[in-house]
Amino acid sequence: MTEQTLSEATPNWQRVSPKYAMADLAINLVTSLVPLVALVILLVVRDGDVSPWWSIGLGALVVIFIVNSLLAFRRVKAIGYVLREDDLLFRRGIMFERIVAVPYGRLQLVDVNRGPLLRALDLSTLKFVTAAVATGVQLPGLAREDAEALRDRLVELAESRRSGL
Repeated sequence: MTEQTLSEATPNWQRVSPKYAMADLAINLVTSLVPLVALVILLVVRDGDVSPWWSIGLGALVVIFIVNSLLAFRRVKAIGYVLREDDLLFRRGIMFERIVAVPYGRLQLVDVNRGPLLRALDLSTLKFVTAAVATGVQLPGLAREDAEALRDRLVELAESRRSGL
């Protein structure tokens, strides 16, 4: 393999902000509290007379959510994107990696979203709408300035590719 072919085979992945791991962790911890609160309410309402299966099931759910929360930092580290000549390459996933290539000419809408938690961390999520419904690409955890600059760049690239069709 030549040096140029090797660099094309291993793209230089851009990472999202490490601050996004805190948002992911917070969401997972809040989600893991729901079954725990349900178990406590069930115990209080039933005066401690609860089937052991309920306790085991809800306890297992809490453990699963906590393990999921602990993986937040690794999960965020796995998110990346590359602007290539003809498309945007997007990657996410630890165990089940998903890599999506979105051709610039297929981009119909590039949307910047910022919920309350992301706003507090000065982060944004880019959403991409294409002609294919199944694409569903979102790029979470970008710094606000980076998200806006990337949105503008992608819109510019999309318009130039569509006009060339």
